Amino acid sequence: MQIIETVAALRSALKHQTNTALVPTMGNLHAGHLHLVALAKQQAACVVVSIFVNPLQFGANEDLANYPRSLEADCEKLAAAGVDIVFAPSVIEMYPQFDGDQLNQTMTITAPDIANELCGASRPGHFSGVATVVAKLFNIVMPQLAVFGKKDFQQLHIIRELVKQFNLPITIIAGDTVRESNGLAMSSRNGFLTAAQKNTAAQLHQELNAIKLQIQHGNTDFNALTMDASERLQATGWLVDYISVRNSISLAPAASQDQTIVILAAAKLGNTRLIDNVDLLR
Repeated sequence: MQIIETVAALRSALKHQTNTALVPTMGNLHAGHLHLVALAKQQAACVVVSIFVNPLQFGANEDLANYPRSLEADCEKLAAAGVDIVFAPSVIEMYPQFDGDQLNQTMTITAPDIANELCGASRPGHFSGVATVVAKLFNIVMPQLAVFGKKDFQQLHIIRELVKQFNLPITIIAGDTVRESNGLAMSSRNGFLTAAQKNTAAQLHQELNAIKLQIQHGNTDFNALTMDASERLQATGWLVDYISVRNSISLAPAASQDQTIVILAAAKLGNTRLIDNVDLLR
């Protein structure tokens, strides 16, 4: 496995590849990431995993400085998983205008309107930062396919829109969410939870499944379902950002007749912000 830090070296390593898969990550890898790697290996002859903590997608009061970084351990896991190349660039390599602490001269992509809803409502500019770094990675690697997890369903939707709007010849593959034994979605931020909080954190997935069951039984009062779930979470110490029932194709608020639905949530437990979703066909 090669570990490459510059764009020029990566392009040189890939110049003869015609079937490349990209798995973009911010590192601190867990079983969920390795599941995406396994999907990539099924589809491509060469798998590139990027490890880059992208400052553009963090707000002023978010945890960029504290975001867990474990490059050496990550590379060991990726080598064992059969990855061909790890691309681990510096901030200055990805953003040449970076002057040490300012990114305000960097050209960014304007994300679609849905980027201002759900997670985007409380994290302004987040999805513009995501779209920008993903577009740069696509341009650098030039993969034939890229793999993203369904856990961040809104991000997956926006990346699909990016590919569509810019006519990129890239197939997007979505990997199912990998969960802890109690149902908690695996996340790099789970490491911030105490043992007791990890047990409580399973409630988020339980509430989403409860809403799913109600909808499957014919209850289409989505506002009442999400409000009740929010109240139950808040009663046990959660700070709920949102719970929302959406059309899983458009991410517009779901209508009672919609057949493809996703139920999304974001909430804080202590200082740790967690996201999750479940989808269903009716």
